[in-house]
Amino acid sequence: MQLPAAIRRRIGEYGDALGFSALERAAAALSDAYRDGRPARLSADERTAAYLVTRMPATYAAAHAVLREVAGRAGAIGSILDVGAGTGAASLAARDRFPGAALTLLERDAAFAAAAREFLPDAALIANDIARVGQLPPHDLVIAAYSLGEFGAEIVLRLWQAARFALVLIEPGTPRGFALLRQVRGDLLAAGARMIAPCPMESACPAADPDWCHFAARVERSSLHRRVKGGELGYEDEKFSYVALARQPVELPAARIIRHPQHHPGLIEIATCTAEGLRRERIFKRDRERFRAARKAAWGDAGIS
Repeated sequence: MQLPAAIRRRIGEYGDALGFSALERAAAALSDAYRDGRPARLSADERTAAYLVTRMPATYAAAHAVLREVAGRAGAIGSILDVGAGTGAASLAARDRFPGAALTLLERDAAFAAAAREFLPDAALIANDIARVGQLPPHDLVIAAYSLGEFGAEIVLRLWQAARFALVLIEPGTPRGFALLRQVRGDLLAAGARMIAPCPMESACPAADPDWCHFAARVERSSLHRRVKGGELGYEDEKFSYVALARQPVELPAARIIRHPQHHPGLIEIATCTAEGLRRERIFKRDRERFRAARKAAWGDAGIS
């Protein structure tokens, strides 16, 4: 998964303007802050360039994967509100999935908002803190990608009130990120929300601590990204947790694959979440149709029927 070519080129220009040594230091500081769940102490230029190079591609890939589950299942999406939009990664993914939808971005960081305005010049932009915004303008789809942990769970009901058809929440695929989403998932289902994905049921989440539910999106690294991170591989896997909820019920899959399928000679093992709880399926080669389907199955897909 890659950002659009024009966006990738512009990100390279941001990195060149900062200089490689400064970019490398800023990227390390941003990575440490992201892992620890705290703000990075960087200048606006450092923070923006480091985020664009190291985090925006991953956020785009995660949002793109999640919105694939939402597209076609949440009604006709004509307008999208991206809360905590950052530099516009989730909005770019939404533009790709819902090309005719009108976009509104809400972002309090002035430097990030300026980058988002450049990448999405036809989108409406609210350069403000959600805590200072009164009632959020209603939109068909509301997205908060990697921002709920920053705003706090108490903001979720405001997001839900603004969502005419659906709400999508994405957080890091960590125990902390998942725990936050599990909490708000329960609150919103109790308030009448209906599940879109990833859960195949609307009952209590069966994942118990210290386990957590998360998925992965493969991100193609730019040469600059590899140099900054000191990595040799041309890709990385972004781990994320998410929940997508709707106003109206949708047909849910019977299961969701929650780990990489394990391939053995003549046997594939698949860990799934189902309405009856967590399961581990063993699919043997003699079951030709299911085995063929299992060979193509991936982490995050619906289960094997």
